[in-house]
Amino acid sequence: MAELTSTKLNAESHLLLDQPLLRMPYALSRQNFKSAQRTLEHTSIAVTKDLSSLAKSSTSNSSSPAKTLQDLDAILGKMQGLKRKLESLHDEETKLNHSATARIQHLDELYSMDSLADVKYEHWSRVRLSRLLVDYLLRSGYIESASHLASAKGIEELVDVDAFVAAHKIEKSLREGRSVTPALNWCKENSQGLKRLGGNLEFELRLQQYIELVRKGHEGLHGAGGENDEEGDERMEGVGDEEEDMAGGVELDDLERKRKVAGAEKLMDARIHAKKWLAPGSADTEILGKAAGLLAFKPWDPVEPYASLYSPSRWTHLATLFLTTHHTLFSLPSRPLLHIALSAGLSALKTPSCHSAYTSSSANASSSTTTVCPICSTELNELARNVPYAHHTKSIVESDPVVLPNGRIYGRDRLRKFNEKVGTERGWVRDPVAGVQGEKWREEEVRKVFIM
Repeated sequence: MAELTSTKLNAESHLLLDQPLLRMPYALSRQNFKSAQRTLEHTSIAVTKDLSSLAKSSTSNSSSPAKTLQDLDAILGKMQGLKRKLESLHDEETKLNHSATARIQHLDELYSMDSLADVKYEHWSRVRLSRLLVDYLLRSGYIESASHLASAKGIEELVDVDAFVAAHKIEKSLREGRSVTPALNWCKENSQGLKRLGGNLEFELRLQQYIELVRKGHEGLHGAGGENDEEGDERMEGVGDEEEDMAGGVELDDLERKRKVAGAEKLMDARIHAKKWLAPGSADTEILGKAAGLLAFKPWDPVEPYASLYSPSRWTHLATLFLTTHHTLFSLPSRPLLHIALSAGLSALKTPSCHSAYTSSSANASSSTTTVCPICSTELNELARNVPYAHHTKSIVESDPVVLPNGRIYGRDRLRKFNEKVGTERGWVRDPVAGVQGEKWREEEVRKVFIM
């Protein structure tokens, strides 16, 4: 029989849920280092090239002293800009190192505790709960609430507020601003990681750029919704023969002509963009075929699959794809950690009786299903409906079980020791859950439990 009061703490099992806690600062530190390396290389190449050009012009006396001083000032400006950039990256690296140290110390505290009943574990678990709540708020977009909670609990170094703020800005620019520029800049900064990941986020963003160019091109040539051409035909029908001859010789209005020219230029830009970023071999040929078909079909044509490509819902798809790629790149789970922890706890406690129609209809105010079981509570019952039942491979029934009139079951020896401890009168028993203030019954009302 398993021991009900077993409270031995297994630190390794706790770390399974907290792996992202250490992975995030490591990934951000690597990204910060790559950014510093890239900035240093680009600036050094540019400065070396400028110095070489300046040396040649000085030896050949082809530039005036004023021009030479101006070139030197420009080089110094680049070096000062490099210094400021590296100082900023160094400060960020220091911040990440402090965060990583604090997280390691936080997890290391687990190994100094032997029991779940330890007072230190209660404090540690409350800190973890605060972390999970901040993570949930950040993922849900409640940035200010998450920041205030982290500050109030003093766990700023244990959560990734800045990283989620940056991600939500990009996600918002896609979902609401309908701009791919911030997301493309992010792809450029994380090009190496995305290449290893093998996703198609950048291609989808480039495809959206192409779609918008084609959309503007068609709107420029034909007007929004193709209404201009139809209105023009209707106007021409009311013109007499003489006026029709005059109208035929009149050139298009300057504004309309410029619009059509701009539309044609947009379509040309779309073709150039496609050749550069949507070349064969970079994606599925079926997608490329659909993209090419957009040149023939206008945004208002109800023809699939082109209408879906023109649809505004693609921006929602891109925003979701970005968040998925971001979380995968930084080893963050797709679901909030709070949901994962809560699901595990609900599943460990859930039994078939928790969602039994008979139990729900027959439960009364004093029933154990409404006062003791968390799964049967109104707050968690519906949330736990779709999680799996607990898988118990060992018996957890106390020896010589008896049932009280309120439906609660205890081992006879445990019930006797409790009542002796609280001083219950001889011949009477109290419920250990209700305590000394609870209802008491005669021993004759306690019945033995038989398990079939």
